[in-house]
Amino acid sequence: MKVVAFNGSPRKNGNTAQSLQIVLEEVKAEGIEVELVNIAQEHLEPCHACGACGRNKDRKCIYDDRLNEYVEMMAKADGILLGSPTYFGTMSAQMKAFIDRAGFVNRANGDLFKRKVGAAVAVNRRAGAIQAFSDMNYFFLIGHMIVPGSSYWNVVNALKPGEVHLDEEGVRTMKDLGKNMAWLIKKLNA
Repeated sequence: MKVVAFNGSPRKNGNTAQSLQIVLEEVKAEGIEVELVNIAQEHLEPCHACGACGRNKDRKCIYDDRLNEYVEMMAKADGILLGSPTYFGTMSAQMKAFIDRAGFVNRANGDLFKRKVGAAVAVNRRAGAIQAFSDMNYFFLIGHMIVPGSSYWNVVNALKPGEVHLDEEGVRTMKDLGKNMAWLIKKLNA
């Protein structure tokens, strides 16, 4: 069993990555393999609505970047975790490009991620994270995925790197999310 997490923050070790790590620590403690991928350090093309993924049906986008590798990682994983900082009330552009392209490849190829466990984490300084959180969840819901809950919405308040750990309720929410993801994955694999 494995959970792969995708960090949509340009800050490789910033608050979004740290929030994802808190979730992954709980998943790993339950004996599930974890991997964190920093997608925002790369240039992921936005979707160009060319329709090639639907015509070719080869589980790939025609653009030559690492998205196809990520699609295969998600197809093999039991759980998918997405994380993004909040920029102007929603997810980062990098996460949006990732979701748009992976989502079209998924749907065009028979719903590759169907019945996988999916969860989103959003980080904000003050506000807007609920919209970012919701926007990432749309990816899971339209893809026939199963979304676990937590003790609150999966949102953390932080600005400077490391401040995530000052948000006690946010940390508790991330830990509860990790425990719930692990529990659900184990139930689905029983």
